[in-house]
Amino acid sequence: MTKTKKLINAPEDIIPQLIRGMVAAHPDMLKVEGQTGRAVVAVDGPRDGKVGVVIGGGSGHEPAFAGYVGRGLADAAAVGNIFASPSPEQILDAARAADGGAGICFLYGNYTGDVMNFTMAAEELEAAGTRVAQVQVADDVASAPAERRGERRGIAGDFFVFKIAGAAADVGEPLARVQALAEKANTATLSMGVALGACSLPQTGKPNFEIGDDEMEIGMGLHGEPGIRREKLASANAVADELMQMILTEMAPAQDDRVAVLVNGLGSTSLVELYIIFDRVKQVLDERAIRIHRSWVGEYATSLEMAGVSITLMRLDAELTSLLDHPCRTPALTVGAVAAGNTAGARSVRHAAPAVVRENKLAAQQMLITEGSVSPVIFRSMMRLAGEQIIAERDWLSELDGVIGDGDHGVTMEIGWKAVMAALGAAPETETIEASCKRMAKAFLDAVGASSGPLYATAFLRAGAAVSDRQNLDAYALAAWLAAAMQGIRDRGRAEPGDKTMVDAWAPAVEAATAAAGGHDELAVMSAARDGAETGMKATADLESRRGRSAKLGARSRGHIDPGAASTFLMLRGMAEALARART
Repeated sequence: MTKTKKLINAPEDIIPQLIRGMVAAHPDMLKVEGQTGRAVVAVDGPRDGKVGVVIGGGSGHEPAFAGYVGRGLADAAAVGNIFASPSPEQILDAARAADGGAGICFLYGNYTGDVMNFTMAAEELEAAGTRVAQVQVADDVASAPAERRGERRGIAGDFFVFKIAGAAADVGEPLARVQALAEKANTATLSMGVALGACSLPQTGKPNFEIGDDEMEIGMGLHGEPGIRREKLASANAVADELMQMILTEMAPAQDDRVAVLVNGLGSTSLVELYIIFDRVKQVLDERAIRIHRSWVGEYATSLEMAGVSITLMRLDAELTSLLDHPCRTPALTVGAVAAGNTAGARSVRHAAPAVVRENKLAAQQMLITEGSVSPVIFRSMMRLAGEQIIAERDWLSELDGVIGDGDHGVTMEIGWKAVMAALGAAPETETIEASCKRMAKAFLDAVGASSGPLYATAFLRAGAAVSDRQNLDAYALAAWLAAAMQGIRDRGRAEPGDKTMVDAWAPAVEAATAAAGGHDELAVMSAARDGAETGMKATADLESRRGRSAKLGARSRGHIDPGAASTFLMLRGMAEALARART
């Protein structure tokens, strides 16, 4: 496979350097707040009495998301890793900086990781007394039929939904109205895209999918998720006609209706091509006597260096038109003339919800059950080897994900498990297994914003709680740890066996481990879990995905192993191997 070239320093430093460069380039508009260093905040945006508008998502889509932070638009953006949602703590930093006492409105694309992470952040803010509203942008016509619109992905339509919500908040609308107007914009916005060439993750330097030199993928997602079909490359007019046909068929605008148009490049498509596409878009609209109120052509929601284009239309009424025309000033979008904000004496944190302190409180050692061969030291060695084995198979996991997802699962796992291993290295020798599980959960969640972050964090927390009365684990306690971890994943991800997710490896692993516990041998329990996970992992190739990004593929997801199930197998294999080593 061809290696790609990027002007970077080190893959692990990309996001901090991106943020530093962006803020340094726009110091009159942007600043960074919060301990995570991932909250990009408008210099003159947040203010007392105004609803705080917080957007966010994975990096690699620039200028989305931080490029839309500024007066009259978003007050703050939480910046995730490449193609991965920001973590709850990063979102909380953005929310605290944007909080003017009138509530927070979260806006983000409809992806599993974003939904879970923003929801976890909202739960923490609400527990501390801050009102939170959420809107999940779902404009991608290709990703689900109209009757299942709630399942659609958010792509370039973010541009319009963010603009409307930011304007509503800027004119002083209360939280419920800001949310309602954002939902109205979401309903009025439809997008379709086409990809001509792949992008590549900086960590791998490899294209995240393969496409023929004479092919295009209709409906491809913003992360490289497969679209609705692949066909021979057609002319610009033919492509524009097809994308517009799908949008207009659903939108069904009448003569003299007004729309806003966005022709968006995905990263490496020239303006020559984009303007040719726009030319055809206008011809199609003119033929139907549909008026263009405003239009934008350029790169507004990219996918690294992917070649391709998306077309977005928002159907306007008087209310949406007024908000669309409302002035804003951000690095990526300026509309009208914005009055200078009063930043004198501005506080860096407004009505900040107090951070929840997550401390590992050691249980009284003398009260814990000591039966069993899996001591805290051995347990931590099991988790470290699990991480090592997952990291060693990073490229394989990413390749699996590239076929049915966005190609970053291996990279995400590497980031998360490196954080876990570093956290375990700082654990005192006397730390209990429950406390180590809390340590792992915080490390994984803080490091990983993709769906894996909240899933693994919930798994570790539930598993630790299940053995909170123990110093060591015996066979039954080890099986209980595994069962609680699986239940945490099922509850957080709302996935069930047969959905083609990591649960399809966890379920047979737990079943086998529970059956083996009667033999009172901890190694037999872990070996059974490993074997069950391997069987479940392989069986996912025959399943059709019903959860996550690959659910949009339908039958096209068959024939491929689920990457989450694969990483589950690697984790349990590593744990079993470490326990076997401890026996020798």
